[in-house]
Amino acid sequence: MMKRLAIFDVDFTITRKETLMQFFAYMIKKDKKNLKFLPRAIFSGLMYGIKIYDEKRVKESFLKFIEGIEEKRLAEEVKDFYKNRLSSILYKDAINMIKKLKNEGLDVYLISASPEFYLNEFYNIKEVDHIIGTKFKFENGKFKREMDGLNCKGNEKVIRLKKYLKENNIEVDFKNSYMFSDSLSDKPLLDLVGNPYLINFKRNSDIKILNWK
Repeated sequence: MMKRLAIFDVDFTITRKETLMQFFAYMIKKDKKNLKFLPRAIFSGLMYGIKIYDEKRVKESFLKFIEGIEEKRLAEEVKDFYKNRLSSILYKDAINMIKKLKNEGLDVYLISASPEFYLNEFYNIKEVDHIIGTKFKFENGKFKREMDGLNCKGNEKVIRLKKYLKENNIEVDFKNSYMFSDSLSDKPLLDLVGNPYLINFKRNSDIKILNWK
């Protein structure tokens, strides 16, 4: 039997704010010493803005504030981060849509360029079936500031999705599947499904726009 999917981007699609910056802010709140990484964060953003750094390099540079953290401790931090910060910035309309489509028999997938090590906390939303994000390496049980594979953005999202489906022998009825994103950077995924939607999109588009709060 073919599956129908309800695919959601994460940042500014199901959340009101950018999640990696929220994680950094959370870690600063936990330990003010992390403020010393703020100039690096600003510099990385500027380098990206003038196209000297790509997103991969920006993320690897930015994540200096958790470099070398033990995997067990990072797991505890992100659990706390979800409970105290991430869960409070979810769009109510996004959660309602997730529940609605799950009740209609669709499988719910979250596919995002954000780091998988904290995106996995979204499994706390019981309707979520599978999460795909940008992977980072761990070495000798400690976080390594190095991407494992490519940044999960644009066409890479489609590649990662199809790889997972193939490995798990899942057949999908894409024509009757859904995709929700705040950005046309997700056009490869939006074009893949019969029911694409843009969230809180401010320009005119051929794709239907939903305004979520």
